[in-house]
Amino acid sequence: MAKSVQKITLSQSRDIPFNKLVLSQSNVRRIKAGVSIEELAQDIARRTLLQSLTVRPVLDDAGAETGMFEVPAGGRRYRALELLVKQKRLARNAPVPCVLRTEGLAEEDSLAENVQRAPLHPLDQFRAFRDLREKGQTEEEIAAVFFVSVQVVKQRLKLAAVSPQLLDIYAEDGMTLDQLMAFTVNPDHERQEQVWEAVQRSHTKEPYYIRRLLTEGGVRASDKRAQFVGIDAYEAASGAVMRDLFQQDDGGWLQDPGLLDRLVAEKLERAADGVRAEGWKWIEMAIDFPYGHTFGLRHLSGEPIAMSEEEVATAEALHAEQERLEQAHAEADELPEEVDQRLGEIETALAALDERPVKYEPDEVARAGVFVSIDGSGELRIERGYVRPEDEPAVPESQPVTDEESSGPGSAASVLGHGAEVQASAPVAQDEPEEEEGIKPIPDRLMIELTAYRTLALRDALAQDPDVAFLATLHALCLKLFYRYTSESCLDIDVKSVVFGNQAPGLNDAAVAKAVDERHRRWSEHLPRESTELWDALLAFDPDSCDALFAHCVALSVNAVYEPWNRRPRALALADRIAETIGLDVAAAGWSPTVENYFGRVTKARILQAVREAKGESAAQLIEHLKKAEMAERAQELLAGSGWLPEPLRTPGRAVVAASRMPEAAVELPTEPIGEQSATAGYETAMADPELPAEDEVVATEPHAVAAE
Repeated sequence: MAKSVQKITLSQSRDIPFNKLVLSQSNVRRIKAGVSIEELAQDIARRTLLQSLTVRPVLDDAGAETGMFEVPAGGRRYRALELLVKQKRLARNAPVPCVLRTEGLAEEDSLAENVQRAPLHPLDQFRAFRDLREKGQTEEEIAAVFFVSVQVVKQRLKLAAVSPQLLDIYAEDGMTLDQLMAFTVNPDHERQEQVWEAVQRSHTKEPYYIRRLLTEGGVRASDKRAQFVGIDAYEAASGAVMRDLFQQDDGGWLQDPGLLDRLVAEKLERAADGVRAEGWKWIEMAIDFPYGHTFGLRHLSGEPIAMSEEEVATAEALHAEQERLEQAHAEADELPEEVDQRLGEIETALAALDERPVKYEPDEVARAGVFVSIDGSGELRIERGYVRPEDEPAVPESQPVTDEESSGPGSAASVLGHGAEVQASAPVAQDEPEEEEGIKPIPDRLMIELTAYRTLALRDALAQDPDVAFLATLHALCLKLFYRYTSESCLDIDVKSVVFGNQAPGLNDAAVAKAVDERHRRWSEHLPRESTELWDALLAFDPDSCDALFAHCVALSVNAVYEPWNRRPRALALADRIAETIGLDVAAAGWSPTVENYFGRVTKARILQAVREAKGESAAQLIEHLKKAEMAERAQELLAGSGWLPEPLRTPGRAVVAASRMPEAAVELPTEPIGEQSATAGYETAMADPELPAEDEVVATEPHAVAAE
């Protein structure tokens, strides 16, 4: 005979007026979490109560029921109902669905309700949001109903749009949420599945690696080409953009580089057409020109067009308003937002008025040209007024000295000795011409002898007057660097502004390049247009201006570039000494190691050496097992802002990592290597403070030796 099974009797449910309920002290939830009471009240007002309260009768001292009921499970719902009553949106005696419990302990009821509740799987939430969207609700409506931001709704919908195959893998815990988020960057399901298969064969399965594979071939929206064209114009031309809703992506990735380049070329051509109408002889266009592309070309100075009476009045009014606002808020610790915004607008307007257009002589425009390109920020760069040597007007030459007059025992080459070059053998001496009546020009040979003596006398006198010697040298340098080729200087001094060979990408947009070019432009504006007026102009300069101009000219001649075909160990050693003397800090000048400019082009051993020097052995151990590409990317992130420099960029005597850039306190790094799924959290901890101190400060005290990698 089968044993009977005792049936379970469920607790009674009944409606109890709200004013008969009190909150129990047996509720185990003490810490606020999840949706706020206010948001929950709004949800109850919209959908009514979806889950009953669990209540127990309140007993008196004799154990008899008092007619009141306590709520040990459902305290947040009770608080939300209480708030609705206070807001007079719910009657005090409104019936509340309740489950009446008498067995066991109140604390047990509360704990069971909270612990045994199974949270909704994230994928179920993603799909639920998708279903609501497909049924006609907008993203804004969904966000309002569930008390989340519109951005969160967009993220959930993006996750629900990942390949169904990958969603199934995620549902079975085959991938992490961070990995799934990485797949949203590319909407192509087939490509997502291909990348997942590739990741399974790779040692690295981290989200950044998935994103990189999915965005291969794309152009960053922060690229200057994209900035120049504009994302809106690119998309209007049917260009696709991939965006990452879960990480900062600088605007996403443009998926059609060919289309982007075509749009760039078309926009540059339109800009060139406008410039071409000005009458220039030639125009060169490029996305970017190498640094030094204008060397050897004469730059027309032009004349800035004076401001009109209306512009002068506008400038005066802006200056007056600026002064008035600054005086009115001089004592304020912080400017009001509208005042700060207005001052910014005034500065922008004044800067636009100060940047006057330049007027050139028509005959100069007819022989000069323009470079049209894009600067580092994606703005149009127009460099007007450059004259090529072959387009220069013919310069009348003086009668050349014959070989017979320029050499021989009595020639300048013979008399001066030092520094003179003899181009031909000495001719046979000739007799002096017979005396004739009348004054005729001094014979060339005698002129050579007389001026040779004068040259020696001038050398001796100049050697005793350093100030004039300095001025004469400065004059010779300026003739070479600011004017077309001229032989106006009597000093046999030459200066070459080095044109770099194989340049690093973006060198023309580097901060130091802009600083040098801007300084050269300012000096060009202060020097006279004609070289014949240069000496008098330099005489009028004060000593400080002469010193600054001299330093600029000499600096342009510096060549400390390593060239494997042109060994110059002593010259490079002197460059080290000069750098040490002036305290050169290349990191402060704007250079920072990246995948493109260093880590991606050296061996893994050098990458680890860099991380070890800048961040210590623990940081190096975190990445030593990674493949070259991943190691380079991680090294770039770890060393960002550290001030670390590779050997060729270091100044002898300076620390490898500048003390001013090192944090005051060390941050302990995790010991688990980066790369495994279980190490993701460890890596995030390590990255929380990217500026970790070096364990051993390394100081370079010897001139560095540069070797080909």
